[in-house]
Order: sequence, then structure tokens, then C-alpha cells
Amino acid sequence: MEQVRSRDGTAIAFDRTGEGPPIILVGGAIQHRAMDPTTARLAALLAPRFTVTHYDRRGRGDSGDTEPYAVEREVEDLEALVEEAGGSALLYGMSSGGALALEAAARGVVATKLALYEPPFMVGDDGARAPEDFATRLSELTASGRRGDAVELFLSEGPGVPADVIAQMRSEPIWPAMESVAHTLVYDTTIMDDQESLLAERAPSVTAPTLVLDGGASPQWMRNAAQTLADRLPNAQCRTLEGQTHQVAPEALAPVLVEFFAG
Repeated sequence: MEQVRSRDGTAIAFDRTGEGPPIILVGGAIQHRAMDPTTARLAALLAPRFTVTHYDRRGRGDSGDTEPYAVEREVEDLEALVEEAGGSALLYGMSSGGALALEAAARGVVATKLALYEPPFMVGDDGARAPEDFATRLSELTASGRRGDAVELFLSEGPGVPADVIAQMRSEPIWPAMESVAHTLVYDTTIMDDQESLLAERAPSVTAPTLVLDGGASPQWMRNAAQTLADRLPNAQCRTLEGQTHQVAPEALAPVLVEFFAG
């Protein structure tokens, strides 16, 4: 494990593997190194061609946290990681991590290329929008020690995970690791709260070549969001990975990223 200091002094922990052009993996909600074997596997598949940074976003795993939270602080975290990588890097963002990577590029973090997998933008009447008090309820649950209930609320009213699936998840060994980062669910909610401005105002300023990805077995609203985002970016393409869902398999994703990033 290595660490880098963000602008506000927060320590950001990361693993670095491989050799080649630097690529930084930006995880989505809940994901962090200790509970995310999928991204670790993706890093291993990319390492023969790239120097891969797999990091814990602030408030998760081995990274520190500094209140109050602001999206700008997470952008500064990525800026510090890019500087550590040599001043520029390839960025891959998963889900809300894709929105964060896009935000960072729009705010001047030097990304030579971006790949974004299913950033959860709600376009038009698509999808089920979270209620206005969503972030407040999440904060109240975590503040009162009800971390498991906060994770359940996020999963059920965010991506719409069915109740029976959540009930099964609560009995699995990974659940305590998910509870440990329950307080950061408000962070991802905050990132997505400004999605209209990000799509309409800041995304068009991102000129770096961008690959927007979705899964062929994902809900239609996610696929519509991917195409809409690609249409808003000046130098983007959209690609569907057939048979994949939001839980994309590293073996299906890695060859596509290698082709795009190495091209």
C-alpha cells in the first residue's frame, strides 16, 4: 500500500501494479480495496500493459477523511493521484465513480483518455429518481449507528435492488465491509445531485477521447444514460458489452479498456 496527500491533507491510500502508461481506477458507491475483488481482478488484467492505481476514495478503507465533505475534495484527491502518476493519466470510472472521473476532467485534472462504465445519470423520465430527502435520511441513519439500514436504503431507493436480494446480501460475509463505508453513500449521492449541470454544462468541455460503456443486460435507463452522455461529449463513443450488467465482469471489460487506452 502507498499513500498520497490530497490538497486538504487527507491521506489517500492506493495500490500500484504493472508497468506502462498510468491508469487510475475510480470506484463507485461502496467500493473500496478491502471489499472489491472485482476491481482488483480488473487491475491484475490491466497490469501487463499499464501502471494501474487502485485507490480507496476518501472515507473508505485505508484512506482518511476530512469534514465537511465536498465533491471538490474528491476531485483534489484524483488530482493528487494524477500528479503522483506523473502529471497525467488515463481514468476509468465505474458507476458514480464515472461521474466523479468526468467531473475531475471537467475541472482540469489532466486525463489523457477516459472510460466510463454506466454513470447513473437519470435522463428525462428514465429510471427511478431518489426522493429529495434521500441524502438527509442516509445521514440520519449513519449518525444514529444504523449503518446496515443506511446501506439498505441506498440500495433499495438508489439503484432499486429488490428487497429479497438485499435480505440475502445482509447475511453474506461482505455485508460488514459495506456497512463500514455507509457514511460515504452521502458522498456519492452528492456527486449525482448535480448531474444535470454536469451533463449540460461541464461535460461538453471535456475534449479528451472518452469511451462510454454499458451492459447489454442492464436496465434500459442505464443504456439511455450512456448514449446521452456520449452525445454530450465532443470526442466520445458509446459501446455496449453484450450480456453484461452493472456488475460487469473484469474479463469482459479488460480487453475493451486495453484496446481503447492503448489505441
